Amino acid sequence: MDRRTKLSILLMSGCQALLNSTTSIMISSAALASLVLLGDDKSLATLPVTAVVTGTALATIPASFFMRRVGRKPGFLFGVTIGMTGATICSYAIWIGNFWLFAFGAIFVGMSTAFGNYYRFAAIDIAGNKNRSKAVSYVLAGGVIAGFLGPQIASHSKDIFAPFMYMGSYLSIIILGVLALLFLSFVKIPKMVIPDNESGQRPLSEIVRQPTFIVAVLSAMIGYGVMSLVMTATPLAMVGCGHAPSDSFNVISWHVVAMFGPSFFTGSLISRYGEYKIIILGGLLGLASVTVSLMGLELANFYIALVLLGLSWNFMFIGGTTLVATTYRPSETAKVQGLNDFLVFGTVATASLMSGQLQERFGWDVVNFGALPLLAFVILLALWSMRGHRRQLPAE
Repeated sequence: MDRRTKLSILLMSGCQALLNSTTSIMISSAALASLVLLGDDKSLATLPVTAVVTGTALATIPASFFMRRVGRKPGFLFGVTIGMTGATICSYAIWIGNFWLFAFGAIFVGMSTAFGNYYRFAAIDIAGNKNRSKAVSYVLAGGVIAGFLGPQIASHSKDIFAPFMYMGSYLSIIILGVLALLFLSFVKIPKMVIPDNESGQRPLSEIVRQPTFIVAVLSAMIGYGVMSLVMTATPLAMVGCGHAPSDSFNVISWHVVAMFGPSFFTGSLISRYGEYKIIILGGLLGLASVTVSLMGLELANFYIALVLLGLSWNFMFIGGTTLVATTYRPSETAKVQGLNDFLVFGTVATASLMSGQLQERFGWDVVNFGALPLLAFVILLALWSMRGHRRQLPAE
């Protein structure tokens, strides 16, 4: 890669760090802020997190086609602006003590995330197919910064505007958005390939029947869904067990670091061992995370389990993202990427909503038991596909 390409990918990594810092602020503080805003029934405490993911799912396909029409860079700039608007609504909702307005604002933050989730695909456009796995890994590695930045911002700014707890956390998202706009202004992203004649496009029904596509999407869906199911419940479970809110912020910090830290070398691992083996490794790490969670409620259990969960997400999600990029032609990019992310974040939205209900009504153990069959399924599917199918290339 030349110097200009490396600079653009570095800036995209910075944008990813800011995006994930925003997400980390929401994940680490939204449920706790909801406990303040809600009445006696706390079962809806994870609803704002679900609202974020729902916004992401609803905007994923429109974001893909919007950027196909106006370009990646204008789309990213527009997405950041939506997120800043959502953060403003959330801050105002905390000021007036309105839980439902808080959840409404979270939808806009999620819609912003839908645009930002295409950073990894933009990295592929910048680096080219030859370096696609490394480009995706480098961009997602920006999340390592977010692991420390997001939860710590949430923790240290939550009391700034007391008694309006956590309002400072959401005002800080606006500042992160300004930085993202600055980074994006210097990024050079190639124009998306849009053929004049698109008659060669295959119908989605044909693309989704490819065994490779099925494994890729299910890996990302289950890896992200299980992570959402367990992680969303973690702050509630920890506070419920008597741990301090600051402990939950620190656990989420290390969880996010584990999510994105391996990205520095995940691309190289995929190049050497292949996507299927990395997906299987991710599934096994997920099973290890559940095992540790079920062994006890000490602070160490939460730390170890959430770190393993982050590693599991990294291998399953990057493996699936890299694999799905081999299943479509350039003219099919928008619709396939849009469908992929819609399925992934639709699953995440469902998992985050279930998380709060399961944690409130049945407890931490049930949340973790719910992840076991999903992880086992994706491991077996990847093993079967690796042995029984050849990868289908998108164009011949």
